[in-house]
Amino acid sequence: MPKRILQGTVVSDKTDKTVVVLVERRIKHPLLNKVMRRSKKFHAHDEANSYKIGDLVRIQECRPISKTKSWRVIEAVS
Repeated sequence: MPKRILQGTVVSDKTDKTVVVLVERRIKHPLLNKVMRRSKKFHAHDEANSYKIGDLVRIQECRPISKTKSWRVIEAVS
C-alpha cells in the first residue's frame, strides 16, 4: 500500500527529534458551497533536528515510532 505524503508548516520544534507539522486542507461545504479551511497537527520524526518553526516541509507516513509519532519528515519545500 502506498504511503501518504502531506505538506505543511512546522509550528513547534521544542521536543528532541520531533517537529509538529500543521497541515491545512480546503473543503467545500456540502450545503452552503463555501470553501472552508480545515487543519490538523501531526508529530513527525526529525532525526537531525534540522527543521525550525515556519519551515514548509513534506512528511510521509511510516511505522509508529512512539505513541504519537507515525510520520517522518522527508524534505523541506522551497
